[in-house]
Amino acid sequence: MNHVELKEAITKGETSLGIEFGSTRIKAVLIDHRFETIASGSFEWENLLKDGYWTYSQEDIITGLQTAYREMKQEVERNYGVTLRTVGSIGFSAMMHGYMAFDSTGELLVPFRTWRNATTGAAARELTDLFQFNIPERWSIAHLYQAILNQEEHVPRIDFVTTLAGYIHWLMTGNKVIGIGDASGIFPIDESTHNYHPTMVEQFDELIAAKGYSWKLEDLLPKVYLSGERAGELTAAGAAILDPAGDLQSGIPLCPPEGDAGTGMVATNSVKKRTGNISVGTSVFAMIVLEKELSKVYPEIDMVTTPNGSPVGMVHANNCSSDLNAWMGLFREFSEAMGYNMDSAKLFSVLLNKALEADPDGGGLLSYGYLSGENITGIDKGRPLFVRSPESNFNLANFMRTHLFTAFGALKLGMDILTENEQVAIDSILAHGGLFKTPVVGQKALAAALNVPISVMSTAGEGGAWGMALLASYMTGKDQEESLDEFLEQKVFKDAEGQEIAPDRADVEGFQVFIKRYQAGLAIEQAAVDHLLENGRD
Repeated sequence: MNHVELKEAITKGETSLGIEFGSTRIKAVLIDHRFETIASGSFEWENLLKDGYWTYSQEDIITGLQTAYREMKQEVERNYGVTLRTVGSIGFSAMMHGYMAFDSTGELLVPFRTWRNATTGAAARELTDLFQFNIPERWSIAHLYQAILNQEEHVPRIDFVTTLAGYIHWLMTGNKVIGIGDASGIFPIDESTHNYHPTMVEQFDELIAAKGYSWKLEDLLPKVYLSGERAGELTAAGAAILDPAGDLQSGIPLCPPEGDAGTGMVATNSVKKRTGNISVGTSVFAMIVLEKELSKVYPEIDMVTTPNGSPVGMVHANNCSSDLNAWMGLFREFSEAMGYNMDSAKLFSVLLNKALEADPDGGGLLSYGYLSGENITGIDKGRPLFVRSPESNFNLANFMRTHLFTAFGALKLGMDILTENEQVAIDSILAHGGLFKTPVVGQKALAAALNVPISVMSTAGEGGAWGMALLASYMTGKDQEESLDEFLEQKVFKDAEGQEIAPDRADVEGFQVFIKRYQAGLAIEQAAVDHLLENGRD
């Protein structure tokens, strides 16, 4: 489309808007009918550890939403001379899991508890045993049951429990709904009915019956929707929140809100069986669309769904790039102290590319980037740790490779369960996330870790907000009976370009040496945490 055609399409609302609340950035993306980005906006934020819980404030949630939308709107006005008043469809997505509990007046009863909290171990274990289905600590039902076990005062007052995406959608439409992918991180889903598993719902109600609460579980949870279904319209109140300037019109249709795992699958065309994608950010997770159920329950594997309801084996590690980013910040301080002002892209490019010059195993160095607890490796509390011996080859190249390798360490241990224990077949894996904006390096490290080819599409940097915009576009633009995977394959990604990197033998062997060191050193990490806790430095 040329400039004049785009301007007309924007004026008529022939566009789709996706907004995603990531762990470090809220991003808004507006796309045209060819699924290309017209404009975007963002808001940087960070979770806070408050009263023992990782959280984001309601104020930051709303401020970030409005800022990301305003920046996108300003870009539209700057580039096309159009004041944005309507779009064809909207979708909201966010970090999955966590706990947002409200009373009947809409008051948030306790601060938002994010996926990052490792405070629900007792609840997760008891529910896993009860359901014979893995309930990770991150899941909303684990947070709810842990609050019950803790006898928290707010529990009898609960009227509604949802995720961050479900909360934003509720604000915008007044509808308490959720997309099935995000729902599968709240409570187990029955694949045959595409709803919460009825037997497990009954088991939960029986488990807490003696507590005498006035509510039943099903009363609290948002209604489950599939991709492509219409999940409400933007109300006047919702439009005023999203665009305080008052330009945005109400009545715009909204698709079901989704989790970042689902938008990652969509953004990488990974909703078909035997495909997979890996999302790299503060956390890292691999989503493999399964052909059949796993033979047993694994605490390291989450069973979730695609946005259209297919079963997915999810390996989720709580920690990935945060510690690497912290080191990058330190190097930035050094460069500024030396009188060099280097932009982020140059800084990451220079330092990450040093990893290509490193010894295959990282020179005997060892690092754990655990800012928070890590469920896969059984670490309860996060304490970033870097260790070397006198014999280690300590230089910048090995330092960078070690921090890249360790970012994928916990993920590797979880993926081995799928590929080695369960013999899960994977035809393709696509990766996305900011790490891959620096070409080649992240792909090579990930290919070495998993010993499979890793592809990155030209759209990899677009991320989940773009994937959410695609889901919004699918709702209004699909043909009758057109499935989500057909829509993505035949329309969105028909001419998509990508780069595949196969695992290098030396890199794979080097990572195998590193991961043995990583596993052996887990006792060091736990001992360091225990020592700090015992000395009152938690």
